[in-house]
Amino acid sequence: MTDTNFDDDASGSTDRQFDRRRVLAGIGTATTLSIAGCTSDEGETTPTPTEQGGDGFGEFRGSGALVEGRGELGGTRMSELPDLSGELTVYIGGGEGGLYLDLLDKLENRYPDFEVAHREYGTAEGANTLVSEGDATPADVFWSVDAGSLAAVAKEGLTATLNDETVEPVPEEFHPDKQWVGTAGRARAVPYNTDALSDDDVPDKVAEFPDVEQFQGSFGWAPQYGAFQSFVTAMRILRGEEATKEWLQAMLDAGVTEYNNEFLVANAVAKGEINAGFANHYYSLRVKAARPDASLDLAFTEGDAGALINAAGAAIMGPSSKQDLANNFIRHLLSAEAQEYFATRLYAYPMIPGVPPVGGLPTIDELNPPEFDLTKLSDIQPTIDLMRDVGVL
Repeated sequence: MTDTNFDDDASGSTDRQFDRRRVLAGIGTATTLSIAGCTSDEGETTPTPTEQGGDGFGEFRGSGALVEGRGELGGTRMSELPDLSGELTVYIGGGEGGLYLDLLDKLENRYPDFEVAHREYGTAEGANTLVSEGDATPADVFWSVDAGSLAAVAKEGLTATLNDETVEPVPEEFHPDKQWVGTAGRARAVPYNTDALSDDDVPDKVAEFPDVEQFQGSFGWAPQYGAFQSFVTAMRILRGEEATKEWLQAMLDAGVTEYNNEFLVANAVAKGEINAGFANHYYSLRVKAARPDASLDLAFTEGDAGALINAAGAAIMGPSSKQDLANNFIRHLLSAEAQEYFATRLYAYPMIPGVPPVGGLPTIDELNPPEFDLTKLSDIQPTIDLMRDVGVL
């Protein structure tokens, strides 16, 4: 992370290496042909024939305006890793429109002697299932979209320590105690409608949002959504329960609009139904991939819970008898090809330095997230209780 002031209540701004806003501004100039590979608003893409070329990434890389101009990628190639051979049972917590399963299919096709038996759960459901099963779990790997669920399983002593060579490519904050390792990141962001707001209308601190005139009655959030609850958990830990309660109440008083999920928040902003909202960064990119001319861009707050970077990740279950295969599987998730898959198909933040994010996004090092231990996101129940007490849930 950059050396900056991580005080949640700090005032003032820091020098940045990128324009904090207008992140997606250049995408609207792309031609319709350039997004021919995009198949849905959820961001799933099929490579165009020109992308099936000889760079070794055609099978994994998405297509469209967000993906154009990808340069040489660093990181370990799958060809440099031992072949995957054997059967793994993988519990998947949460989902990304079937794209995780698609990657598993690609690995099985690449390695004929490798097979994955998978079970799909919600993030909390997957963690609770593993805790309930305990040492009797048949799972070899837990691959979850949320660090909090991984931390909850690790807290119960059910995870194995990952090999050094498995976690080495990933920044330390995304492999705490080597009990799990991040496979893809997501940044909290503020999608805003560029027809309604200027660049300077979005404050640097979420604490100021209830007082923004342009947000009154025209701001969206998805409080039932796990990512939003993780954001509130981070705020509760960073700023305290009382300050978080007051902020939630102030947002309600300002007339915030509730949506079922954060893709709908980003889509509503693009349609002009609301001026701005809270959503993980990639939902706006998915809207832009489908509609490059949408009046939509992203802003990022600085040093507070609104700037949280969460991670999908994978852990090996301690009772598993397939530790070597499981470590090799996770190394494949951190290969250059898989990280390019996450970047160009999920629009997630890659976890290895050699693969950049797409669509003009700042790198993780260029953002200014709070100094925050992601394992604390497992402490979700006090957040649920607080949100219910205020009337958000």
